[in-house]
Amino acid sequence: MTKFALGTHPFLLGFEQLERLVERTAKSGNDGYPPYNIEQTSDHSYRITLAVAGFAENDLAITVEDNSLVIRGRQTDEDDGRIFLHRGIAARQFQRSFVLADGVDVGEAVIENGLLHVDLSRAVPERIVHTINIRKG
Repeated sequence: MTKFALGTHPFLLGFEQLERLVERTAKSGNDGYPPYNIEQTSDHSYRITLAVAGFAENDLAITVEDNSLVIRGRQTDEDDGRIFLHRGIAARQFQRSFVLADGVDVGEAVIENGLLHVDLSRAVPERIVHTINIRKG
């Protein structure tokens, strides 16, 4: 059985990077923490919501790197002399990545009630029809 490569199909011209994109997404290293939702808020906008209870605004960083939205969290483990009989809430760092399509812009980010909301919008491309002249050779 031969492996089907998306970029080699004769009807998919110019999609050579699609296979690399799928591989990059699969290897992004997201381990399931923190849990998140992705919702469509309109025909051209989305919202990513991450459960970041215990993280302060200063513990979080949001960047766009090479068409990827990267959200990082790092808590400082402040041991101010407290003695824990059970410690089930660990100060844990995370990195969650989302691959963005061309034309998707990251809007505002809001943290409320332990949830981080990141709004995304997709620009609607203008429909353009080009007529190609045929010249006689």
